[in-house]
Amino acid sequence: MPRIVSRDEWLVARKQLLAEEKAVTRARDALSAKRRRLPMVKLDKTYVFRGPDGDVSFPEIFQGRRQLYFHHFMWNEERGFCPGCSAAADMIFNNPHVRAALGERDLMFTCVSRAPIETIEGYKKERGWTFPWVSSADNDFNYDFHATLDESRAPIEYNYRSKEELIAAGFKAEDLNGDWTGASVFLRDGDEVYHTYSVYARGQDHLTVHYNYLDLTPYGRQEDWEDSPAGWPQRPTYG
Repeated sequence: MPRIVSRDEWLVARKQLLAEEKAVTRARDALSAKRRRLPMVKLDKTYVFRGPDGDVSFPEIFQGRRQLYFHHFMWNEERGFCPGCSAAADMIFNNPHVRAALGERDLMFTCVSRAPIETIEGYKKERGWTFPWVSSADNDFNYDFHATLDESRAPIEYNYRSKEELIAAGFKAEDLNGDWTGASVFLRDGDEVYHTYSVYARGQDHLTVHYNYLDLTPYGRQEDWEDSPAGWPQRPTYG
């Protein structure tokens, strides 16, 4: 349990923390401003995706909007779809109000997986989901944007680290395969598509809604990597 103090002593500690919180908020705003000023890369390769009604070109996925947020929905041939992505779909992706709010700011939200479209559609029906989701099974998209690691398709890279850098950081070579968590952002100018941003691993933490609530509580996320006082409840990191 946290230490018990008087209201006055608590207020002093809370104001000290508030000063640090405000500094983080300002730093986050400054970081977002830098993100908006990132350069972009024109896509020279043609990617054709598969939707429920057939082939879909990259510009068509924007559905008339200028910005596109692609969630790389993880899938494994043996284990199926990622439980973490599925939980996010239940909480966020399938909420039409969230997608409408994004659309009002000219942003299209879509998921992409290398699973066949028939597998995607079957899973959507099973879960009762209606959000847009396309298949990249017939193109190199997942490999080119490093959401799927397969050395036979593209050099291993994840979160902007090479295979050698990942191994030096503690990853096992035999684990550097299959789908990994990530999201990519694109901007459209007519039929020209530009890559502006990709984020991986814990860079997406702030998008996981329940984490934001847990981070305000005494016990936090209760995951084993967190810096918590001795005896605080913790469990192995989800997924």
